Order: sequence, then structure tokens, then C-alpha cells
Amino acid sequence: MAKRPTVILSLGGSIIVPDAVDTTYLRKFTKLINQLSSRYRFVIFTGGGSVARDYQDAGRKVNSTISNDSLDWIGIQASLLNAQLVKQLFGTKVNAEIITDPRIKLRWKYPIFVGAGWKPGRSTDYDAVRLAVENDIHTVINLSNIDYVYTKDPQKFKTAEKIVDINWKEFRKIIGSTWDPGLNVPFDPIAAKIAQKHDVTVRILNGNKLDNVRNAITNKSFRGTTVTN
Repeated sequence: MAKRPTVILSLGGSIIVPDAVDTTYLRKFTKLINQLSSRYRFVIFTGGGSVARDYQDAGRKVNSTISNDSLDWIGIQASLLNAQLVKQLFGTKVNAEIITDPRIKLRWKYPIFVGAGWKPGRSTDYDAVRLAVENDIHTVINLSNIDYVYTKDPQKFKTAEKIVDINWKEFRKIIGSTWDPGLNVPFDPIAAKIAQKHDVTVRILNGNKLDNVRNAITNKSFRGTTVTN
């Protein structure tokens, strides 16, 4: 196929399954990506989200000595379940292979790939950044359930301020440097370290607001946080 710009999306699992599977959202999201697939190629990594955290919490309750690796494997399987669901929604426009190893070089037959978790110690944010590095792609769009990254948790601190633009050095001070299974931060700290090293820009925005998602994909003005060097 003729080469088109490639967009890597890290789609939060909690958007796919906030409480139950959000079929209304998935229908609209699929429509948007299908519309844009004549102009762009997409890789969509699906997080485990609330499904992963629910199962990880269950694991901790039943076995207090469960290892972090075991908890990560639970999260990876939740991510894969979400990926299988999203993949099936794109019919003949999606490549058959679900990406579970982000070190690959992309070989396009159809305009959409779906990706899932890789291995313990890594999130799908990491997978998205790693795939970007391997394929010389310089931007990752992170779709979560927040409009912006804030200086502090806005639900706990009234003095929290939204961030529109920030560099990786300052951003990493906010999110820390360690990964734990089920960690709930705006972006995976290990992925942030890789993105900074390889000069990958990350846009963080609310994936539920699809008009705004369209703007971010098509490089128009959007509401969200941009992290870059």
C-alpha cells in the first residue's frame, strides 16, 4: 500500500471497559479510525485497565505473597483480551497478527494493527514507545480518561494546575521512576525514560472525547498535554 503517516495510539483499558464493555464508545472509536484509515496507518495498543486491576486485586487478596511478575502476567492477559475485542471490530482493515512483541519491524498488509501487553515489568505505554523507536516513529498518542496531566492529583489538591506543554525531565519528576503492576499514573515511568532517550513525543488526552482525538491525530489544535524534549 502507498505509505501513509503512522499513528501509534495507547488506548487505556479503562476506556474500553470502564465498568462493563463500553460498546457505544467502541462503535464511535471504530468509526473514527475507519474514517481516518484512508489517510493514516494505525497501531492501537490496548491496556488492561480496570479489568487488569480487578484481577490483580483478587490475586493479592487470595495470595498475599503473589509476585509482581505474576501480577503483570494477569495484566498482560487482560490487555490481550481487550486487544482481541478491538481487533475484531475492524473487519477487513486490520492485520491478523496482534502485536505482543514491540521490537518488530512493521510489515503492513492492511492499515490497522492492534497490540497488547508484552512481558512483566512493561506496560502497553512502554510497548507503544518501544514500537515507535523500532520503526522510526516520533509521536505516540496516549488516550486515557483525563483531559490533561496535572502538577498534582487534582482530586486531592486544589492547587493542582493543568499542564499543556512539558519536557521529559520535568514530567518524570511528577510520575516517578518505578513501575508496579496496576500502577495508575498518566504515563508509565519506564516508557517515559525510553521516550526521553529516543526523542519520542507523547500526547496525553482524554480518549472519550473523540472530536479532540481526531484533532490530535490530524495535527490540529487539541486539548491535552504534550511531553517532549
